[in-house]
Amino acid sequence: MRRIRIVIADRHPIVLQGISSVLSTQSDLAIVASCGDAASCTEAIRLLAPDIALVDTAIPDISSPDLLANTAGQGTRVVFFGDPAGVRELQRSVGGGSCVVLTKDAKLETLVATLRKVAQSQLASRPASPGEVGEEAQAGEVKSLTQLTGRERQIMRLVSEGLSNKEIGRCLNITDGTIKVHLHHIFQKLDISNRTVLAALAISRNELHFEARGDNPGLLRRNPASAK
Repeated sequence: MRRIRIVIADRHPIVLQGISSVLSTQSDLAIVASCGDAASCTEAIRLLAPDIALVDTAIPDISSPDLLANTAGQGTRVVFFGDPAGVRELQRSVGGGSCVVLTKDAKLETLVATLRKVAQSQLASRPASPGEVGEEAQAGEVKSLTQLTGRERQIMRLVSEGLSNKEIGRCLNITDGTIKVHLHHIFQKLDISNRTVLAALAISRNELHFEARGDNPGLLRRNPASAK
């Protein structure tokens, strides 16, 4: 079964954790990135090409029209959610029908049903075969990851598990400064700017690996925003 790949973005960690907990119980939904700011959200969508981006309307520096324009070309549908006032303002600014908008007081079952409906609509409207856009992006991701050394891939995996630089250094028996140098090289090679997106890439790679094997990746998924 092809799982619906979702990027979620909210400025409040507790909201991210709550949404992650709800969606992780659904076998057909897979969170590939959990972001707390505009830069991480934009990069995660660009690199991972998810089916859906669930985005808080109140995240600073998020331009809703620009986000919709950028995601339309790669097949990602955006679902915005926020307080009622923010939702009404968004609907006025982007126009009716150009995106899906939910208020944060919606029931959890409404959120899950909406994500499924949006994904089904997205796949049905594609002229190419379902999943083609995501598969192309995933191939590019695998190609870029091959640039990393064995040590850099180790660090990437530990970042995705939420470890700090000091904790990674203890695991690998290297200094905090060396970890920072490795991270700088990783960011350059992958053309990313922060560890939240790095963690999302690592988690996405695990998702693809376990989907191919038919295993359950739930134990591998942690909130990338917790990596500091």
